[in-house]
Amino acid sequence: MEVKIKRIDKSLPLPEYQTKGSVAFDLYSRIDMEIKPKEIALIPTNLIIQTPPNYMLAVVPRSSTPKKLGLFVPHGIGIIDQDYCGPEDEIHLQVFNFTDNSVNITRGQRIGQAVFVRIDTASWQEIDQIETKTRGGFGSTG
Repeated sequence: MEVKIKRIDKSLPLPEYQTKGSVAFDLYSRIDMEIKPKEIALIPTNLIIQTPPNYMLAVVPRSSTPKKLGLFVPHGIGIIDQDYCGPEDEIHLQVFNFTDNSVNITRGQRIGQAVFVRIDTASWQEIDQIETKTRGGFGSTG
């Protein structure tokens, strides 16, 4: 799949998959920054990506980020829509510093990862009653 991408700072690398089995590519911080304790911050990733039709781009921290840095994404996952690719639409990783210490991010540090996910949109058909069997509701499987 060919994807159009723009780097804001061309001295930072293009994203890459770290292994042949990797499904996500790494995101780097474009700047040095300090994230104060209990603060939400937006880390600029240096990238504007034109997500292909029928895909979304899911942006998440690296699996080691919470343990090593004390940062997590407060809403769980960032979703980059297909039409978020204008000249000012740099992708940011939103993080929350859950520690009691400041966290320093350095320019070029790998701080997140992103994966293309195939999607579809729904065409709604409203009905008055669902006629399929249910499992008994939330938590019904124990």
